[in-house]
Amino acid sequence: MPESPYTVSDVMTHTAVAIGSEAPFKEIVELLDQWKISALPVLAGEGRVVGVVSEADLLAKEEYRDAADGDPTVPAKAGAVSAGELMSTPAITVQANASLAEAARIMARRHLKRLPVVDAVGILQGVVSRSDLLKVFLRDDGDIAQEIRRDVLGQLPVTTPLTVEVAEGVVTLGGSLPARSIVPVVARAVRAVEGVVAIRLDLTHR
Repeated sequence: MPESPYTVSDVMTHTAVAIGSEAPFKEIVELLDQWKISALPVLAGEGRVVGVVSEADLLAKEEYRDAADGDPTVPAKAGAVSAGELMSTPAITVQANASLAEAARIMARRHLKRLPVVDAVGILQGVVSRSDLLKVFLRDDGDIAQEIRRDVLGQLPVTTPLTVEVAEGVVTLGGSLPARSIVPVVARAVRAVEGVVAIRLDLTHR
């Protein structure tokens, strides 16, 4: 069965706001506020992503504002004044040709809201956010049904076409399959179609 054709490059923001490692603390805060974002890629050289500065990195300064001088429990970021001192490194990134599922897994496991998108050598290509990944669920039900008929069901060894109904992203498949072993294969392929919320199977088999 074919994999979903959608990749990170299809949904990401191609024009990304980024900073250099010498950017001062206040400029970083101003950019986050101006662009209504939660993190900024930090670039070096020709645009290679070397780190990321997030709101969490900046908050250490406020969190430890009343700490005593010389307190060993105060993290270095509390006294940082530039992006190079504040950034989390190495940067967690994703490549533009990665699947949306791969990007979603990285965000979920790392508890991130945004990911810098890079090419094969780490040059910034854009940024993808959680909201970007959710755009696929805005797909029209008719488009989803058409893709399932063409790219999934059209590849099946069946003599009688299966029926496809899509309502609010929920797919209902009906008809008969030549073998029970094909059912999980079909279900997995349909689930891989971007925009599918859930699957209901009304299938018979021999």
